Amino acid sequence: MSVAGKSAALSLTLPLRGFYPNSSSLGQLHAFVLPRPARYQFGGGAEVPMLIEVHELEAHPVDFDEEIEPGVIDFGPDVRQSTDLKAAGRAQLVREHHGKHELINDIRVAGDFSTRMEMACARCLEPLTREVGKQFDLLYRPQGADAGRSELSVTAAEAEVGYYQGEGLLLEDLLREQVLLAMPLREVCSDQCKGLCPHCGRNLNQEQCNCAEPLEDPRWSALKDIREKLKTSD
Repeated sequence: MSVAGKSAALSLTLPLRGFYPNSSSLGQLHAFVLPRPARYQFGGGAEVPMLIEVHELEAHPVDFDEEIEPGVIDFGPDVRQSTDLKAAGRAQLVREHHGKHELINDIRVAGDFSTRMEMACARCLEPLTREVGKQFDLLYRPQGADAGRSELSVTAAEAEVGYYQGEGLLLEDLLREQVLLAMPLREVCSDQCKGLCPHCGRNLNQEQCNCAEPLEDPRWSALKDIREKLKTSD
């Protein structure tokens, strides 16, 4: 794997299940795994893109073992990495029959990662941290490899294939995607969190406010009358 300031595009994908389909409208996949994999380790937090290059995978698989410091990968404004992102795995070339005479170079990346991420509580908006980690097994085809082939039926595994562009795949883009997919859509600091006052915005876990109770919706008055009658009948 080369460390280079080159650009590569990555589309969001889901983990690849059932990596090798029994049959495929696009042909069978054949992995080229040579006996002497290259292994790289960039300790201390890499500050440059980590590009998995196709020409290097043609010679041998590439193992990676990374510890990426917070701030190296941009996860957007809503979440923040709070500890080193540890990721390890292997990238290898997969040569796919594309039609009768064409072969295309796919990249398969399998591995795992773990880190701690900081996000806001969905009720009170106070920061909280959660352990995030998972295993992944992903396949990427060259961008445009499937253009004009939408009329063909595909397997469930093919529907989850992503795409790379140019000379290879940026590992940090893959990790950004997988971390975000592993995070919960909604998280609270505790089940007892009271949230924010809808009127003044104060954190009700820290202090009570003097805002008036909201007026009761008249549409619920009939149900309230029924509940009161049930209580008196008991």
